[in-house]
Amino acid sequence: MNMPVKLLNRSMLLASAPFLGILIWLLATQLMITIPTEQPKATSMADAGTTDRIASAGKGLDDAARLAATTQASIKKQIRLYEQTNASIQLIESTVSTQAQRPLLVYDRRITGKLGYTNRTIQSSKLRAQLFTITAQNFSGYALKVKLSDKDAMRMVLGHDKFGGSETTLAAVKRYNAVAGVNAGGFADGRGKRYPLSTTVLDGQYVNGFDPTHADLFFVGLSEDNKLIGGSFSSKEQLDRLKPKFGASFVPILLRNGQPVPIPLKWQLSPKRAPRTAIASYKDDQLLFLVIDGYNESGSSGATLEELQILLTRFGAVNAYNLDGGGSSSLIFNGKIVNRPSDGQLRPLPTHFLFFE
Repeated sequence: MNMPVKLLNRSMLLASAPFLGILIWLLATQLMITIPTEQPKATSMADAGTTDRIASAGKGLDDAARLAATTQASIKKQIRLYEQTNASIQLIESTVSTQAQRPLLVYDRRITGKLGYTNRTIQSSKLRAQLFTITAQNFSGYALKVKLSDKDAMRMVLGHDKFGGSETTLAAVKRYNAVAGVNAGGFADGRGKRYPLSTTVLDGQYVNGFDPTHADLFFVGLSEDNKLIGGSFSSKEQLDRLKPKFGASFVPILLRNGQPVPIPLKWQLSPKRAPRTAIASYKDDQLLFLVIDGYNESGSSGATLEELQILLTRFGAVNAYNLDGGGSSSLIFNGKIVNRPSDGQLRPLPTHFLFFE
């Protein structure tokens, strides 16, 4: 919308050029004319000519003054017209911008309505994080819907910022002064340390190299433009094309383009029910995290992966991935533990998703 204003500015300059030229000529003329202050004692032909020229110049000055007044009024009128037009253009631009946002606002109200009543909200220039309670027939839990408005609004961190280190999500939230946190990828223990499972990216760098997809693993994270990316990748170049900013790995993929992905039999039964954590995205790139409570990891409490798929589809998610669950499921909001960890306390983990206001 800036182009019409620029064209109008150029038009104003062109329209005003003749009037400005007249004003400059008038100023120059006034500098060149000298009117005598004393009456001559005698009259001659030369004196008469001088008098005529003075009278003519005076008349010219009077005419020029009238022309200048007319020109000044015309310029003021053009300026008022310019200001009115500029105000109209700004109003049109604001209206167009508002109208362009309407579909997004309608869509946001629709997906928010499916989640139910908002328990708590964190709103800042960087993000909007909304917390919801989930109550289903066989389980209960929480949903965290996040709209990112800044490239630094979400990060993934390692436990104690070390490969092989681990800490609870609450400890990571406090250490980084974040407003919320969710557990991230899976892990493997070895030599007294806890290592991220498979491909892990932090600040655009591969933490321990690229690991091609195997055993139903996937990679999920955010791209440089804050969009959720994920899936199976057979080569580093394939993942690099998506420009990952950070991400972790686990199993299995839940939704792709709004459709449930068949869950491998192994992950349907091992365990059947459990505390769960999932990450998903909407059409407008908002993020949705589900954290489901359960009493243990024996398969007797919590949600099945198929139930997660049903829930995510009902909520309108497009793409979704199962994150580490069981005793790893962790949801921190405004510095407090929201979910009920099945271990009775939060589990130290190697990777965490954190959010900043």
